[in-house]
Amino acid sequence: MTTQSSTSAAPSPLEDRTAKVRRWLTGPLIVFVAAYAWTVVNAPIDSVQGIIQKILYVHPPLAYGAYLGFVITAVAGGIYLWKSREDMDRLAIAGTEVGVIFCTLMLITGPIWARGTWGKWWSWDPRLTVTLLLWFIYLAYMLLRSFSGRSARTARFAAVYGIVGIVLVPLNYYIIEIFDDRSIHPENLERGSLGDGMGLPFLMANLALFFVFAYLVLLRWEVEGLRTAASEDEAERLARGAGVAGTKGGPA
Repeated sequence: MTTQSSTSAAPSPLEDRTAKVRRWLTGPLIVFVAAYAWTVVNAPIDSVQGIIQKILYVHPPLAYGAYLGFVITAVAGGIYLWKSREDMDRLAIAGTEVGVIFCTLMLITGPIWARGTWGKWWSWDPRLTVTLLLWFIYLAYMLLRSFSGRSARTARFAAVYGIVGIVLVPLNYYIIEIFDDRSIHPENLERGSLGDGMGLPFLMANLALFFVFAYLVLLRWEVEGLRTAASEDEAERLARGAGVAGTKGGPA
């Protein structure tokens, strides 16, 4: 991806530490993903929806990852505005990009599930509509960072934009209660709402996709720090080259 952050020394000490954490996560990530796959394969088949119901173990965890990515964008953006910490600006970028990936996959798996249960791929249900709006808002954030350069002004504007956009996350979650019977989307999951044998695979789905989410955010944050450092090194090299050229072309 082509998003960029404002110029600063990079990576920061915090980014160095989280890079080590990211490498440590590789082992648990493999274990949880393998356990996740095993429990989903062996999960009972719903008597009403059939095999299509197993998307339950993908779709809601993707939604939680999307929400968390956008929350990271808002929190990191707020810290950037408060402390002017460039590593937080890079974390905001990482949160958005991974959040958009999870949101995109959520928008893909949702219609597949809808086709199997409602008989149609898409309905302008309140939650679906707000989810699509949420996806467009954060896609616009990515485009802003891609085409507006590495200036501090762009970073500040993006931080404010990310903080304002987070308002849609709680709205998206509670909109079913707001619209009550006017929404055809299932109610939010609560304790005891899953059938027998479905609790463990759903738990493993959330744990596995959380580890995937954390790994991707830390990896993207690390890449953004290295990219910024490379850009700074290139700028210094060009500046030194220009200085040497100016010295050679000066008066004897």
